[in-house]
Formats: sequence, C-alpha cells, structure tokens
Amino acid sequence: MSATVFMLWLANILLDTFGQLSFKAAAAGPDLGEGAARWKAMARRPWIWCGIGCYVGEFLVWLAFLSLVPLSEGVLLGSINIVAVMIAGRLLFAEKLSPLRTLGILLIAGGVAIVGLA
Repeated sequence: MSATVFMLWLANILLDTFGQLSFKAAAAGPDLGEGAARWKAMARRPWIWCGIGCYVGEFLVWLAFLSLVPLSEGVLLGSINIVAVMIAGRLLFAEKLSPLRTLGILLIAGGVAIVGLA
C-alpha cells in the first residue's frame, strides 16, 4: 500500500468516525423534543453540521481512495470504519460492547489486516 493510499484510507476512517460521532452527539439528549421540533433543535446544534462536513469530506476522500485501489480491496479496507465507530462509541458514549460485538470487531479487524497485507 503506497503512502498516498494509506493516508487516504486513514483520512476516510477519521472522517467517517468523527461524522458518526458528531451525528450521535447532535441527536443525543432528552431536551430536543419530538417530531419536527426535534429536527429543528438538531439543526441548530453545531455537531450536526460537523457531521455533514465530515461526510462531504469523506465522500471526496473515498472517491480519491477508490481511484487508486481495486473496488474489492477498497470496500474491504473501508469496513474498518465499523470497528472505529464501535470503539469510539464505547469510549465517548458508554455504549455497550457485548461479547458477540467484541468478536465481530476482532473478526473485522483481522479481515482488514489480511486484505491490507495482501
């Protein structure tokens, strides 16, 4: 894996993870109300706009990444985002990691390592 591909891959992981965490932060909280009021309250939170910005950036990085690697390899390497989001959710939002989810994380990470080394 070239340095450019690695940097794009890393940027994709960071942008996706931060985007997901931003959306979670924007949607969390009992003070948001319900229905349309909830959506309006979320739209006023800066986290929603950080998440949208991250997703726009991720889209551009993902296109650049896929232009340099085969699609089958790129999609498999991109699946590490799932692991990053689950671990960050545990650390920042105290979300539970069951034994099966932990096993899933290990299997995904192992698969990505195999693809990355190949």
